[in-house]
Amino acid sequence: MTSMPAVPTSPPYALQPAPLETLVIPPDLDGSAGLNRSVTGRAQIAADHDLDAIRAWLSRFVDTKTTFENYRKEAERLLLWSVVELGKPLSSLTHEDCLRYQHFLADPQPAGTWVAGGGRKHPRSDARWRPFYGPLSASSQRQATVILNTMFSWLVQAGYLAGNPLSLSRQRTRHAAPRITRYLEPSVWQEVKDFIATMPKQTDREKAHAYRVRWLFTLLYLGGLRIAEVGANTMGQFFVRHDADGALRWWLTVHGKGDKQRLVPATREMMMELSRYRQHLGLSALPSPNEDTPLVLPIGATASNERAQTCAPLTRAALHAIVKDVFAGAASRLRERDDAQSARADLLEQASAHWLRHSAGSHMADQKIDLRMVRDNLGHASLTTTSIYLHVDDNRRHQETEEKHRVDW
Repeated sequence: MTSMPAVPTSPPYALQPAPLETLVIPPDLDGSAGLNRSVTGRAQIAADHDLDAIRAWLSRFVDTKTTFENYRKEAERLLLWSVVELGKPLSSLTHEDCLRYQHFLADPQPAGTWVAGGGRKHPRSDARWRPFYGPLSASSQRQATVILNTMFSWLVQAGYLAGNPLSLSRQRTRHAAPRITRYLEPSVWQEVKDFIATMPKQTDREKAHAYRVRWLFTLLYLGGLRIAEVGANTMGQFFVRHDADGALRWWLTVHGKGDKQRLVPATREMMMELSRYRQHLGLSALPSPNEDTPLVLPIGATASNERAQTCAPLTRAALHAIVKDVFAGAASRLRERDDAQSARADLLEQASAHWLRHSAGSHMADQKIDLRMVRDNLGHASLTTTSIYLHVDDNRRHQETEEKHRVDW
């Protein structure tokens, strides 16, 4: 979206949602005279208006891409809602305004203004970009509130705001949900695998896409990888080592969320799928140490044109789009086969890449894999390699994962 033209300094004017980097806010809404601005004169940031204050807060997270993008998304949504919907600066928001915003998150209306068509993500420079892709679930609403509360608290601490309008919300003790709800039960997961197995392979491009999809879903499910981890890691991070009995076991070192590192068991099935994908690309069956080839490659990357090792990895948005297209295709196939399956098809259409991670964890637990091993596979705890006893545990974790957690294409 291009930068907006000069905006009049008094209503009426039409302000439309735009990304923070191109957003132009008229002077009476920019927060320079916000009602909640601190009057102590002890500001610790050089921000004269709300946009600069938000940028100062976000600058603390630029080195952590996923955190930065999540925090920017929530700050951006609230700022846009404040100036577009309420016609008031973010630094004038009251506790009552914040309560209204929480209701808005559950159903952003009018959809044409706030929601991207078809729920698809568009680049931030695209005119079709919108702040939302649909209503937020209850858990996403809570996450948004937590992030915004953090932002407001920091702006108060920085001397920009006089108070945090969210701090008045009643803090409830939340009990953990009895089970993960955003996951695919085994029968629905089977529908996804069946759809992938029937993907067209008539042309070279179709064949390359089918191989790529199968490998991507193997990584997301068998490895429990986050979508960002697929783009940020390489094939050279697979390595082999001997266990205490002399057996060779493959592992994948994953650099993940919060810049933490973990070891993911690369089971025989995963390594077979990796070899299958690599050989289709004209690469050697197994990667070499420190090989820079991305875990998932763009169409057209092959060993013959040397693009495999040198091409940039697929973006998170591109990987998301591939996964969503597969889920949509599986849902459509399910509906065509049986009208009575509409509820399961609806579930598939809601699913995202992260559902595969939840599905992996749930299915491992269902197969009675020790929950401590599930935790370590998914990276819910720091990786520790300093104790010989933990190395023994790693070997057992690898064996149980290999025996009980399978794709079974």
